[in-house]
Amino acid sequence: MLATTPPPPPLICLDPGHARRPNLSTERIGPGSSIRKIKDGGGTAGEASVVLAISKRTRRALRDRGFRVAMTRTTLDFTLPQGGNIARARFCNRRDAALMIRVHADGSTDPRPHGVSTLYPAWQRGWTDDVYRPSIRASKLVQRRVVAFTHARSLGRIARSDLTGFNWANVPDVLVETGFMTNPRERSRLRSRWYQRRIARGLRQASVRFTGLD
Repeated sequence: MLATTPPPPPLICLDPGHARRPNLSTERIGPGSSIRKIKDGGGTAGEASVVLAISKRTRRALRDRGFRVAMTRTTLDFTLPQGGNIARARFCNRRDAALMIRVHADGSTDPRPHGVSTLYPAWQRGWTDDVYRPSIRASKLVQRRVVAFTHARSLGRIARSDLTGFNWANVPDVLVETGFMTNPRERSRLRSRWYQRRIARGLRQASVRFTGLD
């Protein structure tokens, strides 16, 4: 009897939001759409470096648990051809990721808001209908586990129809806002190694639950 080769472990695609330099050229918000959006407005001040650090810690935590991991960027600069969120989505699509986790940090003109939220794609025929239900499930797990590990305020889950990265993804995907860079206390936490590790552990446990990797 021939021995069978076990399937490879699931691949999680991590997408650290934005980059050091904004990209103000535009791209279609969804396949065939006439609506165009800026590829990368730059995010909140300091976001690019913080979410990259969080993503690298998450990569380490996921690999320790047996996952394969791919990242859309590993430096402060974004190097994928054409740039933008279409390129990010296609990067994860090509790798047939079990889950795409977009890692961001929020911002506000008011320094008081704080907490974690998780975004997921709204249902749109021909764009997100194939990944809508698993993305909802992933968003529940990510929000619950990141809040549990960080003890941050839960701002809940939000469906979004206007995010290019969601509308071009062919794999389940979520976007976690890990906290507010504009809140002094939360910004300090987001920059700290211990808090980044807590976020990473939450994302790892959510990925384990989502994929069933036991």
